[in-house]
Amino acid sequence: MVPIFSAPTRNLDPVTLHEILRLRQDVFVVEQGAAYDDIDGRDLEPGTVQFWAGRGSVDATVRLLREPDGSERIGRVATARHARGQGLAGRLIEAAIGEARAARIHLGAQEHLEDYYGRFGFVRSGTPYSEDRIPHIPMTLTR
Repeated sequence: MVPIFSAPTRNLDPVTLHEILRLRQDVFVVEQGAAYDDIDGRDLEPGTVQFWAGRGSVDATVRLLREPDGSERIGRVATARHARGQGLAGRLIEAAIGEARAARIHLGAQEHLEDYYGRFGFVRSGTPYSEDRIPHIPMTLTR
């Protein structure tokens, strides 16, 4: 089984952080054609935790953010093309949910993934919106 890791961004070694950011760029910017501000400053906020899976490389990643209102946010869910279909993203989402302390966890899901995130208990919590020409929906897990 592929191991799962987590650490606050500020505690990551430079190679691991580079691999996380590279994977996010490969998936979101290159593959999905979404030129956006991935390095948005939120990775370095106190309380931000990175989750990743892989053996000798970062094959999947997720980040968990603490929001000013006390809720938390899962985002930047990305899996390398060669590692898809192995359940890595799901294991990372479960790890992030397990790490979260808040009663409410939010995420912005690509609309076609609503049922996927629903498996973890997330439900649609607002109106659809477009982000980088990709339809998204806000979703929330309330515990």
